[in-house]
Amino acid sequence: MQKKNNTLITVLILVITLYWSNSYAQDERQNIGNVVTLHFQTGGAISAGDLSKRYGNFLTLGTGMDFITEKSNWIFGWKGDFHFGTRVKENVLGVIGGADGFLFGNGLASADDFSLKQRGFYLGAHVGKIIPLSSENSRSGIRLTLGAGLLQHRIRLQQDPVNFVPQIDDEYGKGYDRLTNGLALRQFIGYQLLGKSKLVNFLIGIEAIQGFTQNRRSYNFDEMRQDTTKRLDIVLGLKIGWMLPFYVGESTGQIYY
Repeated sequence: MQKKNNTLITVLILVITLYWSNSYAQDERQNIGNVVTLHFQTGGAISAGDLSKRYGNFLTLGTGMDFITEKSNWIFGWKGDFHFGTRVKENVLGVIGGADGFLFGNGLASADDFSLKQRGFYLGAHVGKIIPLSSENSRSGIRLTLGAGLLQHRIRLQQDPVNFVPQIDDEYGKGYDRLTNGLALRQFIGYQLLGKSKLVNFLIGIEAIQGFTQNRRSYNFDEMRQDTTKRLDIVLGLKIGWMLPFYVGESTGQIYY
């Protein structure tokens, strides 16, 4: 195992070294041409609208890809984010808890490590533009994008690893998890830097998502009814991301990074 780890580390170092060496060697080309960027983002988010009635604040982790035109800096791309939260405000399991609020697993032992988590994602496409702030680097500046996609969230019923709770297992759990999704609109404003040396490439900014969602389960066991309420779930987040650019030159097949 140690030998495999050392080999993996060596390969990663070699890849990074080759990337940096090639970037320095191609520095005279600077950051011209159409560019495809692969980016990885993380950040924190605030729940608002109907979403704030169910969850607290949460973290995001995602990836995406953009195509940025050479002359006008138009952006065409897609992105996906996973949402992870630990605060669930709705007590969806109160109906099966004991008088003191505890859940009991197999063997009638208390499931002390049972917990509720927020899980969700956003997946969508976007279009936008980069507004340069300096004539020295036209590929960096204010980044504006508008997009649309799917927003989904649910309550994860995290079982106690020792005292299993059979009342919420498999299909039964779907009656409590509040699976919710729907069409969502997304806006982003921030700053993007594509360095001329191609070594420093990042974005940072503020994101807003408005999800027009609805519960997709046929029945909520704890409420003993079907929930058909139309929701407005709002996400407000701070994003920071690292970008890996691949430049496409004027001649056919000329690609460099």
